[in-house]
Amino acid sequence: MSFLRTATATVFGLALMGAVFSPGAKADDWNRKTVMTFSGPVEIPGVHLKGWAVLPAGTYVFKILDSSSDRHIVQIFNKDETEVYATILAIPNYRLRATDKTVVTFRERPAGEPEALRAWFYPGRNWGEEFVYPKARAVELAKTTKTPILFMPAEIPVEVSVPIKTADEPVVQQLKQVPIMAIKPSGEEVQLAEVVTAPPVQTEVAMAELPHTASWLPLIALFGLLAFAGAWVLRSMQKRHAVSR
Repeated sequence: MSFLRTATATVFGLALMGAVFSPGAKADDWNRKTVMTFSGPVEIPGVHLKGWAVLPAGTYVFKILDSSSDRHIVQIFNKDETEVYATILAIPNYRLRATDKTVVTFRERPAGEPEALRAWFYPGRNWGEEFVYPKARAVELAKTTKTPILFMPAEIPVEVSVPIKTADEPVVQQLKQVPIMAIKPSGEEVQLAEVVTAPPVQTEVAMAELPHTASWLPLIALFGLLAFAGAWVLRSMQKRHAVSR
């Protein structure tokens, strides 16, 4: 019987090891890490590092820092992920068809001026991140691009001297709570719902939970295999024990 107890403990010990090491496997799905290369300068919204309102041509990394049902916080890093250039408020905007590739959209600007970042769509999702600009800049962009622009009416600093690294920092908390509206080319302020199509609630909840669920799939499979093997071992030992009697 002591041998049976030892074998049982070994089976569950292996299962616990799977629980410890398995969940991190899908981290990129959760923060949606995406490497992007821009061939020209790109204007970005949000709270940026001083001197980085426009990204030079080059390679950058986009990640989700924090997300909730109605707004997300996106960060832009350098290629090596050692520096945070911007922390941007974004609103989920629905599209009819998902693609298997990353899609980034821009607002067209006059010749010689950098394109303005509009939205980022992660592969496989029917909704993307529509970026929110400071009000003063949104008014200008709406006039020049002749399209509605999302804006933050509250006063939030647009530049910081120290990179924002965690979701607990005061500026991030402000971004998560600030009211958001849209400005039309005419200068009329309208409600967010007039220019953004929010994804179905069940879709966003499902997609938000999917990375966590997916990360446990290898563990579930491992546990099932170990349970099967453990049952076979225990049954074999019981038969041997019965024969030895």
